[in-house]
Amino acid sequence: MSGGTIRVLIADDQMMVREGFSVLLGAMPDIEVVGEAVNGREAVERVRELSPDVVLMDIRMPELNGIEATRQIVAADGSAKVLVLTTFDLDEYVYQALRAGASGFLLKDASARQLADGVRVVASGEALLAPSVTKRLIAEFSKLSEKPRLAPTAQAAYGDLTDRETEVLVLIAQGLSNAEIAERLVVAESTVKTHVSRILVKLGLRDRTQAAVFAYEARLVTPG
Repeated sequence: MSGGTIRVLIADDQMMVREGFSVLLGAMPDIEVVGEAVNGREAVERVRELSPDVVLMDIRMPELNGIEATRQIVAADGSAKVLVLTTFDLDEYVYQALRAGASGFLLKDASARQLADGVRVVASGEALLAPSVTKRLIAEFSKLSEKPRLAPTAQAAYGDLTDRETEVLVLIAQGLSNAEIAERLVVAESTVKTHVSRILVKLGLRDRTQAAVFAYEARLVTPG
């Protein structure tokens, strides 16, 4: 972020959506819309050119869909966070986007305040976006496979977690904030932040959303 301003790229094949979001976000003093993209391929190119902090990414786009675009952006750029846009909250494609590296998702009919808050949360990387909805979505689509999806390297990394870190990871997946986890475990919030940071480093994850996905795929949390 430059001077505390969050730089945003909007990727959507519908011009009205792009213009609407651009106007809403442009009115925020701490957010700057630095560019737009009409498909996934262009989104990847624009991220490379503009280095945004957050990418608002539609899933269903021509040439390259939002899932593959998210995967390429996350692989190529360690700083850009992807916030997926969808018309329904229970959407398997959203789950696939989260697995591809998206940091959260937002419904297209979100209010201006929800949109701006979502961008801020994803930019900070400190909390799940709409945790109750994200938890429900992850739980729903983790049922699609009966076998654990963790790769051998991920399983080995999971073994490096302490009992307390595993406990914190489960609470993250349940949608609890740092303050709520601190209250549940009767520890200081700063202690929880330390645990979260160590979990992300040990598991090689970008943020809490990815930690929640990991917890469900490791079957640490029972879907439902």
